[in-house]
Amino acid sequence: MMNSKSQKLEYADLKRASLRYMFGAQLGWNYERMMNIAYVHAILPAMKKMYGHDPKLLQEMLRMEVQFYNSSPFMSAFITGIDLALQNEKGEEAKDSVIGLKTGMMGPFAAVGDALFGAVLPTIFGSIAAYMGLEGNPFGVILWLAVAVAILALRYFELPIAFREGKKLIANVGDLLNNLTDSATLLGVLVIGGLIPTVVKVIVPFKFVIGKKELALQTDMFDKILPALVPIFLVSIAYWLLGRKHLNSTRVIWIFLIGSIALYSLKLLAVAS
Repeated sequence: MMNSKSQKLEYADLKRASLRYMFGAQLGWNYERMMNIAYVHAILPAMKKMYGHDPKLLQEMLRMEVQFYNSSPFMSAFITGIDLALQNEKGEEAKDSVIGLKTGMMGPFAAVGDALFGAVLPTIFGSIAAYMGLEGNPFGVILWLAVAVAILALRYFELPIAFREGKKLIANVGDLLNNLTDSATLLGVLVIGGLIPTVVKVIVPFKFVIGKKELALQTDMFDKILPALVPIFLVSIAYWLLGRKHLNSTRVIWIFLIGSIALYSLKLLAVAS
């Protein structure tokens, strides 16, 4: 149990830890222990408050916290909040529980956080905002900024919620997060699929001429099969290239840039009017 000289954490301590992690989650990132320095930096004031009466104990608990840690910056506050809740309740007796918590939960929370906040939401709202921008609608910029602010606000309240709910949150939130991630991923696929024909405006202008007969590939063939066949094909190639081992987004952009210039010069591709 907590020593009589220890001080219990208050809401102000949790807010401070939350802000320190929000704006410092990648500070001190290293290949040996990843985000351990940022994690300890966030909870250091809280640790000092709980164990400051015993410098040796404080050193021991910080040595425990500075071990390997790597999780999603968007979801890590849940782990931090439960960590502090355990220590606030049991003190140094929570040492093994905290080690198990961080080891067991940083992987699942990383998968959920990176998929939901690092890929799905930016893809959905970024695509919508970009399309609005292409149409000259300034609300696209406002939408993108609003989503960023909303995510920051959510991250700010994660740690206090996790601290209040404590150990119960691990069991209660697991299935909810998985269902939310699956639903958001499906929504993202639908949004991107719907935006492809309106954003990627590419056609094949090539025509076969045989005597007096003329066959336009785009209007006489592709449009009758699937009007957005060419844009879908190009987007599929982009996704396939992004999955190759030695390619990244920058190299794929260069491939498409050079390829577009070459194919336009050969009159095999053109921008739809």
